[in-house]
Amino acid sequence: MANHGGQRVFAVSALIIATLVMIGASFPERFGSAADAALASVTHFFGWFYLLSVFGFVVCLLFLAFSRYGKIRLGPQDSTPSFSFFSWVSMLLAAGFGVGLVFYGMAEPMLHYVEPPYGDLPAETAEAARYAIQYSYFNWGVHQWAAFSLVGLIIAYFQFRKGQAGLVSSVLSSIAAKHPRIRPYAPALDVFAVVATVMGVATSLGLGVLQLNGGFNAVFGLPENRLWQFIILFTMFLAYMASTWSGLDKGIRRLSNLNMLLCIALMLYVLITGPTVAILETITLGIGDYLQNFVGMSLRIAPFGDNAWGANWTIFYWAWVIAWSPFVGTFVARVSRGRTIKEYVFGVLIVPPLLACLWIGVFGGAALHMELGGDAGLAAATADNITVALFEMFERMPFSGVLSIVAMLLIFIFLVTSADSASYIVAQMTDNGSINPPLYKRVAWGVLIAAICFTLIAAGGLSGLQSAAVLSALPFTFILYGMLIVLVRELRADRQAMLTQLYRRHGETPVGADAFEAELLGEQERLRRAPNVVNRRINRRDGG
Repeated sequence: MANHGGQRVFAVSALIIATLVMIGASFPERFGSAADAALASVTHFFGWFYLLSVFGFVVCLLFLAFSRYGKIRLGPQDSTPSFSFFSWVSMLLAAGFGVGLVFYGMAEPMLHYVEPPYGDLPAETAEAARYAIQYSYFNWGVHQWAAFSLVGLIIAYFQFRKGQAGLVSSVLSSIAAKHPRIRPYAPALDVFAVVATVMGVATSLGLGVLQLNGGFNAVFGLPENRLWQFIILFTMFLAYMASTWSGLDKGIRRLSNLNMLLCIALMLYVLITGPTVAILETITLGIGDYLQNFVGMSLRIAPFGDNAWGANWTIFYWAWVIAWSPFVGTFVARVSRGRTIKEYVFGVLIVPPLLACLWIGVFGGAALHMELGGDAGLAAATADNITVALFEMFERMPFSGVLSIVAMLLIFIFLVTSADSASYIVAQMTDNGSINPPLYKRVAWGVLIAAICFTLIAAGGLSGLQSAAVLSALPFTFILYGMLIVLVRELRADRQAMLTQLYRRHGETPVGADAFEAELLGEQERLRRAPNVVNRRINRRDGG
């Protein structure tokens, strides 16, 4: 019966995706215009809702981390993390917005320098450069990971501590139990998650292919055409199929670690060979401006003026990350087994945004310093063709050819790991939340994602499908609220059950609940650190 449910989700999801792709490929301009108009309406009427929601997610996550629930583990209380901290963070970036960061890390500050946020400052000035870094930090900082973190935390808790399937619908099972009438509609949530994931990954993969083609054109003079885009995509397809065949532990983990090392090496090279002091000062000032204006930027909207900038940047970003949260959140949950809620929140909500700020500070700071120092032409190059902006900056640095090749390798591996992790998670979603979905489903979804990507590139329908994917953020935001309410109820019941068990053992509570809770957590920590052969075997099995 469960398998039948998984096959139904697979079939319905594939049918919806095929229909959307056929429409997008057959009528790319009309489909794109309709999707863009719908997205513009949603961001206009619900922009305030996205801002409040994402800020609220940040507050809720920090509350859970610092609350009495922070020491609860995502798994049995004596479990240990399945992956090392370095591998864990590397995989978070690989499944998240690593490739987007490489794409926009230098370009976005330059675009904000040319067109300052909300028109607050004169363009192309030192003040505009400072403002550009501040808002780039904001757009790629804590808020961007809030929806990912929340979905991942909820799914990991129910999957590894409660023993439920790693599905969005499973989290809401307690609501369905009290309201049997809504139970038949639960699989619709999984279909929704699959469709949003595949559309989002396919469009991101396509945009990455176009950037790589632009990089090959800038470095090697190769033409930007369908033939080379097909060659790039086919090579990428072979790479992520090989990674899929290797499994989560060998494939995605190793590629993610390699990408992290390449990121660090490239950042250090630009930092050392570029204007080092200026870059370090940019990073320091940017972090200070970001923290000082954190709440104001979080809730900023323009009810008495033009809100076009906020709709095109911040609100679009927030809608995009909410739409992607079922995919990224499910993957983050899969690799986070055994960590405490506090460790999870600080790991996911702080470390990737901090790395993003360092990347933007190094590449954006270097580019802005070059531009302010002598009109290097980077602003014009970025406005003319954003796909080659990073390579234009490298042309003004030592060993530019080597830097461009490393950057293209970085983008390529990020795209491979994103497609590989997406194939894994979509296969999991269409296999009743299985922690190890069958290989044939992972391969099938990998083939479908590549086919969708090339079809849309050839037809020019990428932007339309991207807008359609972002539209899914609005209904999923309400679903997220329901998931958060269920999580808080379960955490309260979980803690109460642990305390009750301790009370029964002692027979009385002469020193109060807080002391008993401290004793309970201390005992569980000692148990966790004790040698446990069975637990190690479970961790090895679940780790891939």
